[in-house]
Amino acid sequence: MTHFADRIADAVGRKRSQVVVGLDPVPDLLPVELRGEAVLGREHAAAACARFCCGIVDAVAPYAVAVKPQSAFFEALGSDGIRALEEVCDYARAAELLVIADAKRGDIGSTARAYAAAFVEPRGELAPLADAVTVNPYLGRDAVEPFVAACRRDHAGMFCLVKTSNAGGADVQDVRLSDGTVLWQHVAELVREWGDDLIGDGGISAVGAVVGATFPQEVAEARRLLPRAPFLLPGVGAQGGRPSDLAPAFTSGPASALVTASRSIIYAYRSGVEDDWRAAAGGATAHLAHEVWRAAGW
Repeated sequence: MTHFADRIADAVGRKRSQVVVGLDPVPDLLPVELRGEAVLGREHAAAACARFCCGIVDAVAPYAVAVKPQSAFFEALGSDGIRALEEVCDYARAAELLVIADAKRGDIGSTARAYAAAFVEPRGELAPLADAVTVNPYLGRDAVEPFVAACRRDHAGMFCLVKTSNAGGADVQDVRLSDGTVLWQHVAELVREWGDDLIGDGGISAVGAVVGATFPQEVAEARRLLPRAPFLLPGVGAQGGRPSDLAPAFTSGPASALVTASRSIIYAYRSGVEDDWRAAAGGATAHLAHEVWRAAGW
């Protein structure tokens, strides 16, 4: 397996897209032909969510470079949901999409090692569940080290929460330190340090940063602090972020940032423009891919 950032670059180059589709299955929001199945119990709900996500994968595969299953929505369905998550991840990889597990894990010692094993280390003879995972670095270096080790050993990727897209993140991330910097900028410096010796052939690290597309000024500042980190940019679509504001994220190359959208794509059929939920998701992804490629300027 090649370096994670080089796998991103290959996908971006082939598809002329930097879009990641978030998979956030909510039983109550599923299309009508699946919603009836979902009310029959947790096992049926998990199966319906898996069918929905696999249908979304089929629809968006020509236009997206990756999918980002949000672990919480699967975990909410118990052991059946975990099986559904594994099924969806395997299906997406068979469709030649990268898989970024949105798990936001962060803990210390043996717990951090177990989280890394769960998401980005090989499963015996099987490939890892995901190509990359989102990680919460606010517990410090020892919470991150097992994931960095997986990047080095298993060609995994990771995206550390740096400046998140939610307004409430400012309560912690924007606290000003004694030297005048804010906390998220300090975390960005740590992310740069962790990824400095994990650079791929294209000049981009396997250790990336989650930076909210809802804060364009911070996106530009984060790129200054992290010139070789791949960015994962949530917040476009339902949260109000705009692709046209994100050009600074791509100054390190067309594959140096990925824009993620979830609800605005997977539930696009609910807007009433297109009745077929697969066609609606595919159309929304194609449109976003075009917008982002144009904004990136490559």
